[in-house]
Amino acid sequence: MKRTESPQKRLLGPLDLAASAVFSAFVCVATIIFTVYVPQTRGFFNIGETMIYVTALLFGPIVGGIAGGFGSMLADVILGYMEFAPATLVIKMCEGAVVGFLGKKNPKKESKDYWRATTAILGIVMGLLLAVIGSTYYSGEVEIYFGTSAEPTFTPWIPAEVWYLIGGLAAFSIVLAGIKLEPELGWTILSITVGGLIMVTGYFIYELFLVGPGAFAEIPVNIGQMSVGLMVSMPVVRAVWRYLPSLRGR
Repeated sequence: MKRTESPQKRLLGPLDLAASAVFSAFVCVATIIFTVYVPQTRGFFNIGETMIYVTALLFGPIVGGIAGGFGSMLADVILGYMEFAPATLVIKMCEGAVVGFLGKKNPKKESKDYWRATTAILGIVMGLLLAVIGSTYYSGEVEIYFGTSAEPTFTPWIPAEVWYLIGGLAAFSIVLAGIKLEPELGWTILSITVGGLIMVTGYFIYELFLVGPGAFAEIPVNIGQMSVGLMVSMPVVRAVWRYLPSLRGR
């Protein structure tokens, strides 16, 4: 007797392919639509990381990896960073795949008190990272670009105190959410952090060969990008899970 696949399995491939194409475009647009450049450090960050994390947590490692890799590589090509495109494909693909894989492996064995404590600790750590890295590397005069414009759209002055406030609010929000809403939120933070550190490490190794010791200066910039991506993506993902719970168990 011939074995046939269930309709769900037959649909899995095409659905993943369609989601990968759509979210690759979203990642690309998110990467190029808004960037902040800091003249003092010659570093910049974008919100592409946010879309990679959202995609990976909603759709899993396959779609997260494909969208993260190809969407980010296409953004590098459009923005003229051709020398980074091959590395971006590999690094962002690994980042999206790891976040998606870990995000779908949420362990339920530990008690709620354990996860509340874990979420609180991770929330405080992320708040401190935002405060320290933001005040050190993203304060002062910054250049904000929209799209592919060669000239900055705005050049505001951002005081360090703004980042202290953002870091404090971020830590408070995560701790409160872990206690009142979702104790397992700590696992989502950990999943994003592991994937983000793969991105930070990957670019550091690549830039070490490309620009030498100057690669060390990009480490805090990339950590800042990871931290901002984490803080923005979590409420987005939780909102989608609330109204489309089927995506959470996908």
